[in-house]
Amino acid sequence: MMTTAEGGDARRGGPTYDHARTAAGDPADESTDVASGGPVGDGAGEGADAGQVIARYLDHVDGERGLARNSVLAYRRDLRRYQEHLSGRGIRSLGAVGEAQIAQFAITLRTGDESHPPLAAASVARMLVAVRSLHRYAAREGDVSADVAGLVRPAAPPRRPPRALTVDQVTALILQAGAATGEDQTGLARRLRSAALLELLYGTGARISEAVGLDLDDLDLDESVVRLRGKGGRGRVVPLGRYAVIALERYLRGGRPLLVAGVGDAGPAVFVSRRGTRLSRQSAWSALRAAADAAGVTGASPHVLRHSFAAHLLDRGADVRVVQELLGHASVSTTQIYTLTNTDLTTMDHLREVYTSSHPRAVPCPCPGTTATVTAPAVTRLPVPAPVGERPIGDGDPIGAGDRDGARSPEAGA
Repeated sequence: MMTTAEGGDARRGGPTYDHARTAAGDPADESTDVASGGPVGDGAGEGADAGQVIARYLDHVDGERGLARNSVLAYRRDLRRYQEHLSGRGIRSLGAVGEAQIAQFAITLRTGDESHPPLAAASVARMLVAVRSLHRYAAREGDVSADVAGLVRPAAPPRRPPRALTVDQVTALILQAGAATGEDQTGLARRLRSAALLELLYGTGARISEAVGLDLDDLDLDESVVRLRGKGGRGRVVPLGRYAVIALERYLRGGRPLLVAGVGDAGPAVFVSRRGTRLSRQSAWSALRAAADAAGVTGASPHVLRHSFAAHLLDRGADVRVVQELLGHASVSTTQIYTLTNTDLTTMDHLREVYTSSHPRAVPCPCPGTTATVTAPAVTRLPVPAPVGERPIGDGDPIGAGDRDGARSPEAGA
């Protein structure tokens, strides 16, 4: 993590600045220090109060940009941490912040302090996205004279394939979700609800917030489709598989009526609690965790089911653009991370099958466990002059037979 202005100082932890004075000791230099990222003057600085700007910015992303509720909550947490960092150093105005202060904030996040543990690189990058967006907004609104965060770049976290379960693990998870939990009516309803929820999550790649936010009008089981409302208010229509349709029909006919019995106005929610209210994300999480514990599957979560949905589709030849549409990704680059090699899901047999069925010049050979045989086209081999001291390569010799005693055949040198 470094800034353009500071070079290697950010990597070494950056210098400690005294905000009560300037680097040159001349108050006349204060106006230029903010723009250059150097030491700033009085912590109060010029410009609007940081807390007021943050409040207006959060209203902006919630109302005008229409970000999802969870995204707004994440921005609020991240910017509260940023404001606490600035206040602890006597800075009350965004106009008194330079590149050096933002870089120091990133270093503090990575190393931790007396009140917070160190954060992973991905978490630091996420917080810096919120900080950069705040300063860009403040500059556009005229609260500060320049966007000093524009040149502060978070370190790119390593790209790793998202964790995904195998098909057998997903099957075991869903079977356990639908397993009997008791003979009482509530137990039956919760079992049907859990099975329908997990089938929906895995069958559509829905986010947990999209699943619990479903209304009855979003389902069309006759046409086997569901309308999901994603981030930023973006909606998409996703096909429903046969297993998901059956599980949802069973729940809507035999489970949901039991949960809303005695409730005057149950509302439009598809997934409801035993009190008839919309199921919360935490309750949905608990249902999945209970099924995972019973099935002995570790690392399962709603988002891992979403990862599994995408990985299994791509593993079976689905086009990445189609998977992008199904997941509701704004950019295909987000979806392409699923194309990274996942050794838990890709086997040599599968690689051989895809290669031989897709490459125009591939010639399948009889492989263990298969009966199909494809005859390779005949190849006419021209006589090859033998090097001095070597016998000619005959038709019965394997390729590379001329490599004996350290000599290389003409074919090997090609």
